[in-house]
Amino acid sequence: MSTEIKVPVLGESITEATLGEWLKKPGEAVAADEPIASLETDKVSVEVPAPVAGVMGEYGVQVGDTVAVGATIGVIEAGDGAAAKPAPAAAAPAPAEAAGQQAPASGGDTPAALSPSVRRAVLETGVDPATIKGTGKDGRLTKDDVLAAKSAPAPQASAPAAAPAPTTGGERREERVKMTRLRQTIAKRLKEAQNTAAMLTTFNDVDMTAVIEARAKYKDLFEKKHGVRLGFMGFFVKAATMALKDIPAVNASIEGDEIVYHDYADISVAVSSPGGLVVPVIRDAQDLSVAGIEKTIGDFGKRAKDGTLKMDEMKGGTFTISNGGVFGSLMSTPIINPPQSAVLGLHRIEDRPVVRDGQVVVRPMMYLALSYDHRLIDGREAVTFLVALKNAIEDPTRILIDL
Repeated sequence: MSTEIKVPVLGESITEATLGEWLKKPGEAVAADEPIASLETDKVSVEVPAPVAGVMGEYGVQVGDTVAVGATIGVIEAGDGAAAKPAPAAAAPAPAEAAGQQAPASGGDTPAALSPSVRRAVLETGVDPATIKGTGKDGRLTKDDVLAAKSAPAPQASAPAAAPAPTTGGERREERVKMTRLRQTIAKRLKEAQNTAAMLTTFNDVDMTAVIEARAKYKDLFEKKHGVRLGFMGFFVKAATMALKDIPAVNASIEGDEIVYHDYADISVAVSSPGGLVVPVIRDAQDLSVAGIEKTIGDFGKRAKDGTLKMDEMKGGTFTISNGGVFGSLMSTPIINPPQSAVLGLHRIEDRPVVRDGQVVVRPMMYLALSYDHRLIDGREAVTFLVALKNAIEDPTRILIDL
């Protein structure tokens, strides 16, 4: 007797997804509710749990196929849940051959199937996946793990190895990889923003001295009390909510021929995930303390890496903050996240000469960029918003007393 594996309900208005990865191979034992496949939707990856315990049967669809909600993607055969029968003993595979098999999961003896991108990376680099510690969910290998292992220096050999024969040809290679559903959605939405909004970007800079000093002074006490590290985003999110209250147009949106003003600040924060940037929302950020904001962002970052963010957590949002500075960006012109009307770009902090009280001094400076929809937000409002944000960051006491 077999039980069908069906695509679960994925969320409001989402009717289909792409099969991103099979987590179980045919013949492997499966426990009830154990993840057996992952689906890529427009926003996040969703794991498909096993409906019953048994043995993984044949796949009904392949990686990369588009599947509808409720569709059957495979079956689970009846069984007692015992481990799958071992394959006949064979000679140890070479690294490239091992790519088509399994890599050991971190911190345990249970093997985890390689995803297509990881398998491709192993084939291209020749790295033995059995020697790599996985950093993905449940210890699974990621493509970055393989590339990092390839770039890591080789251990010193007891005797020098023979130098490889030099390549004589100028071989040039190309690879075509289908865009993930998440990347397709990102591309569509960003292009839609450019085509719809009258986008303009205004810049300012901010002296980070006071925030850096406050962070250095209180970070240990802060972490001890709140259980989370004190970063810069907590200051910027809180300062942004204050500036948004003063300049409500920056927190508004256009719907048809109407302007919708919000008396709350739902701040979208861009965080990295294995599939690209995702933008979860800090709800009612205006009511949260810096500690509450930092806790929320830390939780988002961890779950984005694990692929466990929920779709509802990425809906809505009235204003976005994107921190390109963590990647070393000096300056950028961020793109609006529709239907929002503005996005704040943060950048790297670097020492620069500035004039203070007639003297040239060195200060840790950061460029700020506000991209906004000029149909709704005037230049005066954009500049006023940035100045209010700058004042709060340069004098964090303003944040404390809501000035």
